[in-house]
Amino acid sequence: MKAYEVMILIDPEVEEARQEEIIARVRDIVLGAGGTWDAVDPWGRRKLAYEISKKGEAWYWMVRTSCPPAALAELERVLRITDEVLRHKAVVQSKVRPVPARA
Repeated sequence: MKAYEVMILIDPEVEEARQEEIIARVRDIVLGAGGTWDAVDPWGRRKLAYEISKKGEAWYWMVRTSCPPAALAELERVLRITDEVLRHKAVVQSKVRPVPARA
C-alpha cells in the first residue's frame, strides 16, 4: 500500500452536511479496500486562482490515507462522477529524508 494525499475541492454552495457525506464516502472506499485513514483536514472556503464552472471559491479538503492502487482508482472514479466535486488530485506522499548536517 502507498500513502496518498488527496485534495478535494467542493462547490462553495454545498452545505456542510453534504460535504461530510462526500468525505465519508471517500473514507468508506479506503477502509473497505483494507486501507488506513490517516487524517482529514478541512481547509475551509478559499478563493480559487481561476474560476472552475463559473465558481470563484471552493471548499478545500485534504485527506491523507494509505490504500491499494485499486482503491485509489475507485476513489477517483467516485469523485469524478460526484457533481459537487469541482476538482480533485491524488498524489503519492513523498518520504521525508533527513537533511544531512553541514560541517
